[in-house]
Amino acid sequence: MPDIEKDNRATWTAYGTHQLARGIGLPELDRWAWDIPAASPGAEVLGDVTGLRVLDLGSGLGRHAAFLAALGARVTAVDSSPTQHQRAAARYAGTPGLRLLCADAVDHLRAADPYDLVYSVSGVPFMDPRRLLPALANGLRPGGRFVFTALHTNSRGDGPSSQVVPRPEMLRLPGTAQDHLVHMWVLAPRLWEDLLVEHGLILDSVTAIDTPQPDNAASYRLYAARRPQRVPSRPRTPAPPPPNAAVGVGVIVHGPHGVLLGRHRRGTYELPGGKVEPDETFPEAAVRELAEESGLMADPSHVRVLGTLLDRVGDVVRVTVPVLVTLWSGTPQQREEALGAWRFWPTDRLPGPLFVPSAQCLTAWDPTLPLDHPTASFQPYGSPTGPATTADAAKSVVNTNSTWDIISRLASRFSALDTARGIPPEQQWTLQILKLTEEVGESAQAVIGAWGTNPRKGRSHTWQHVQEEVVDTAITSLVTLYRMLGDEAPRFFETMLTEKAGKFLPSASEVGTAVAEET
Repeated sequence: MPDIEKDNRATWTAYGTHQLARGIGLPELDRWAWDIPAASPGAEVLGDVTGLRVLDLGSGLGRHAAFLAALGARVTAVDSSPTQHQRAAARYAGTPGLRLLCADAVDHLRAADPYDLVYSVSGVPFMDPRRLLPALANGLRPGGRFVFTALHTNSRGDGPSSQVVPRPEMLRLPGTAQDHLVHMWVLAPRLWEDLLVEHGLILDSVTAIDTPQPDNAASYRLYAARRPQRVPSRPRTPAPPPPNAAVGVGVIVHGPHGVLLGRHRRGTYELPGGKVEPDETFPEAAVRELAEESGLMADPSHVRVLGTLLDRVGDVVRVTVPVLVTLWSGTPQQREEALGAWRFWPTDRLPGPLFVPSAQCLTAWDPTLPLDHPTASFQPYGSPTGPATTADAAKSVVNTNSTWDIISRLASRFSALDTARGIPPEQQWTLQILKLTEEVGESAQAVIGAWGTNPRKGRSHTWQHVQEEVVDTAITSLVTLYRMLGDEAPRFFETMLTEKAGKFLPSASEVGTAVAEET
């Protein structure tokens, strides 16, 4: 946190200390208010918040956050001042749907899963927008909204600044004549719009909120912005890549919590990856780059090459090979100066902008992802149909997702639904196993139908129906295992498969002896 924001936090901490000492409790909100209650619109600006993940920036006493929690939102209220947080905790601790945090807003946005809605009642101008907005833009899910008010004209009639710089304002302690210095970014609407657009947001509306008192010139602006549904991409720099680095791998690591991405110092979010050395296979290059950049360890045998991407950047023809790592170990950590902040991002809430080759690799892996990037020619491995493009990849009949990758996504989806219903993990496993017994029963019914041994139904199934039911049973079994073991499920499955198979299959030495005898 910059010093100027630390000074603001100290002032608000003094404010909170003063209010705690006064012991005067403000009434609950019977109507939502933005800064000037008699002149502002209400909560209808936020739309229906039922079930949404909502973040309140600079939540203060927490009355607005509690108001939305009562409407069915799941609200996180963040304030950096310890005494303001203390006031809120004394009043609203244990409120259903409300979580109170004493934290720096930017640090929280960088670490938290993206929100459906972020709002602030005059908290934003106390933070440097060039520090806040990059974190906030990726702290919103695609399509998520950012609604906030900002001071436009103070009570003395001083209008907004024409530059993105803070200016001194005074905060008076209630019930006293004591003024405390704060620094605020009081910006003209054009500057706020430029900043929002610069960081990938779209400004939908600006509403003036003016005080009705003739002797008070105070005026605020209510800004409503949103993150686009599609995730953008861009190069790191306008310069084309050096020719000796034009062949590289993009490493996709996908688990229950999403896709692994790091943030480059030039602002793009990227997959692990890099150039392929002359003596390496693509899987070998992938596991080396993964370890060098993120610290995760994998074996080349657990790397699936999806195909090749071909595009042109200036005079350089770039070849990128997307690969999928199906089994790995370790915890992501920063290993290189230029690339860090590694974390798993849900595929429906990817950050932006993505590095262009990373976006192209992700589209090759999952064509349904809402990513915008330059088109590249994509040739899936194992496809006899000839080259495709990333723009046409959704039409491809070639499935480039590994079995365990799909299983992990199904398991994550079902676990999230059960968790939202309040079902504890072990009960979830029990229900999943009961689902497995149901699938086994349906397989048995299909066999009876294929043989026609039920005189009332006759031949009600074919053997293809039996095969489909067997596949359903196998999928349910693997999903059950993944829900119980998480990322360890593939390793556990391979260990058990080897152990069980050893009871029926000859060992390598036995096979060698048999071959020698035959020759």
